[in-house]
Amino acid sequence: MIYLDHAATTPVRPEVAEAMQPYLSGRFGNPSSIHAAGRQARAAMDEARDSVAAALHADYGEICFTSGGTEADNLALIGTMFAAPENRNHLVVSAVEHHAVLHAARFLESRGYGVTWLGVDREGYVDGDALAEAVTDRTALVSIMHGNNEIGTVQDVARFARVAHDRGALFHTDAVQTLGFLPLHVRGIDCDLLSVSAHKVYGPKGVGTLYVRTGVKLSPILFGGAQERERRPGTENTAGIAGFGAAIQLSQGEREGEAARLAELRDRFAESMLNAIPDARLNGPKGSRRLPHIVNISISGCEGSALLMNLDRAGICASSGSACSSGSIEPSHVLKAIGLPDDLAASGIRFSLGRGTTAEQLDATVEALRSIVSRIRG
Repeated sequence: MIYLDHAATTPVRPEVAEAMQPYLSGRFGNPSSIHAAGRQARAAMDEARDSVAAALHADYGEICFTSGGTEADNLALIGTMFAAPENRNHLVVSAVEHHAVLHAARFLESRGYGVTWLGVDREGYVDGDALAEAVTDRTALVSIMHGNNEIGTVQDVARFARVAHDRGALFHTDAVQTLGFLPLHVRGIDCDLLSVSAHKVYGPKGVGTLYVRTGVKLSPILFGGAQERERRPGTENTAGIAGFGAAIQLSQGEREGEAARLAELRDRFAESMLNAIPDARLNGPKGSRRLPHIVNISISGCEGSALLMNLDRAGICASSGSACSSGSIEPSHVLKAIGLPDDLAASGIRFSLGRGTTAEQLDATVEALRSIVSRIRG
């Protein structure tokens, strides 16, 4: 199998599984308990919290563990808007956000909050001047993702944070795809909230973090105990959190070298596909401001679902921005936002590279895709 879907999820590293194992069996205590078993679990959580805080250049108390990036995004948007003053009832998001942000924004809109949906250019970039026009004295929060999960566009989030702060609004960024590839310095970005997830950096599924700058008020969206400084109740996933701590330490140590390796493979892979397949189009930015592991192409005359099924039969795992619903294929909202017509948006395929990806695998993928496209086109 050739696995080229690392933006969807990554395999758990052996070192991470080893770090998790004690808390799946012998060290099973509840971190909220004051006895020895509870203190063991609490110590593991404290160590992991320190590791995540160090990776983000945040303080220990600013790290709120969640069940993943989706919950972190939901808590950032809904928690901020619910806690905002009555005269701050407006939210700004971009049109290319992950569905965790878009659907949370639609929920808020259905509850009477004002939402501005910012468009993007043909490479997926938000225009800073358009953002400045959208933010008003009523705006409580601006949420613009750091790196796009479909086409790899990396936004100038530090600039956008300044725009938000100039009008007294808070700024959130979904950095789920950039963790492990780009430096994440919450003080440098000057963000108020930032979401990351463990399973994108070879950690376990079901664990994420919302960075919450000291002093930012959030209303909880779950109710129960006082865990996570009363921001996220529920008995903590100790094993998963321990795994996240181990994964983030490993990823930070390897980040620069691995990002450079993948960027070189990415560019070679994209060029090979465009040369081998007539009427193929590379989606997203062409310059340096893009994630090193994502290649998204549209192939004229080919449905994305057909391409994916044929790639799967050839032992190649990739993904599409299209979503199946009641037997119909909806074009990717990201590819639509950058101006692609429905046919090209529905043909988009995302290949995302990772630690195990080799040049030989990518060469084999190009040849397989060339053959598949030739068969489909007849």
